[in-house]
Amino acid sequence: MTSRRQSLIGTAFLFTLLAVTPNAQAQGVAPTPGTLAANPDILAAERLFSAWMDGQLAYRGLPGVAVGVVYDQQLVWSQGFGFADVKNRVPMTPQVKFRIASHSKMFAAIAIMQLREEGKIRLDDPVEKFLPWFKAKPAGDDDGVITIEQLLSHTSGLQREAGDHWTSYNFPSEEEIKRLYGDRQAAFAPNVRWKYSNLAFAVAGLVVEQITGQKWAAYVQQQMFTPLGMSATSVDQNVSGLTVPYMRRMPDGSRDMLPFVDARGMAAATGMTSNVDDLAKFVSAQFRRGPRGGAQILSTGSWREMHRVRAVDETWQSGSGLGFDFNRIENRTWVGHGGGYPGNTTQTLFQVNDKVGVIVLTNTNDANPSQIAEQLIATVGAAVSKAAPARAQTVAWDPTWRALRAGTAARWVIRASCC
Repeated sequence: MTSRRQSLIGTAFLFTLLAVTPNAQAQGVAPTPGTLAANPDILAAERLFSAWMDGQLAYRGLPGVAVGVVYDQQLVWSQGFGFADVKNRVPMTPQVKFRIASHSKMFAAIAIMQLREEGKIRLDDPVEKFLPWFKAKPAGDDDGVITIEQLLSHTSGLQREAGDHWTSYNFPSEEEIKRLYGDRQAAFAPNVRWKYSNLAFAVAGLVVEQITGQKWAAYVQQQMFTPLGMSATSVDQNVSGLTVPYMRRMPDGSRDMLPFVDARGMAAATGMTSNVDDLAKFVSAQFRRGPRGGAQILSTGSWREMHRVRAVDETWQSGSGLGFDFNRIENRTWVGHGGGYPGNTTQTLFQVNDKVGVIVLTNTNDANPSQIAEQLIATVGAAVSKAAPARAQTVAWDPTWRALRAGTAARWVIRASCC
């Protein structure tokens, strides 16, 4: 038994005795007999995770958490814990909306890849081909130009931010980004090292606007949200159904509430709102195959290109593809992205080969959603992967290889007999 699972079981047992939260029972209708959702091992894993999660809410004073587990094209399990609004005792559910912050980067990269499929952009194009004002002061004398691929893989060398907006909550407009950019100098030369950059993805969104003539929010609505049926997802709108965002817990146990914050010109990097139900549809899109069209918002080739690792950290345990991040968890590679926004922290991860994904959305800054996601993977995710139908991978035999094999064997017999 792994140390993570031992810790999970011990903590779950302890806090099951202590925790009292409003969402201890499953939300929605009972699973249909014979389906994956009704598998007894999966149901047991759900109870185990729920006990652990209830304990976390009780011990850490977390206001609310919503989770989901996806297998291929279905949302196998979703659950809310705690409250979306503590003061008014509004229960957390999988339908509650959150600011998903840097999840937005996956959509920004998808937009670029859609335009690439249409022949309107190349990954090795210099950014200034589309944005003439994009002339960063280089880190060195022979750095070369910054390309579209470098923006999407955190290898551009650009600074992380455009300003102090994470503390002032006053995000820059698109025009302000253009003006600010002239005063910035690249931190590193392109392709020298992995360096996370919100600024780079804001610029990628401006490239999309320049090529399409559409505002960022309008483009993703038309090309992604609507085809995927993500009706609860939006960009920088103070919509109904949003969770109350909370600051980290103070020593006296209190938490301040935070205002709605508009990401403005940084929207492509961090401005989206969504919920568990919609993000499950997005995760399922990663597992489909075929040409682009309808709910297939990218071709198989483009998905594979995005899911390919471009840069890794010093430990080789995490890194980036195009808009997607990678994490090694129990010697498996999980793809996805996390997000941190004032009062919301989130994490979505999926395992491409197993076609299993997990979603964790929280309404406070100190919830550590990546830890919750790993526990969800170790319990419900593992049970789903084990119970999922076996995927036979039969490769058709080309009969011409039989003749080639026979000829090769004959030559080896001749060589062996004469040498």
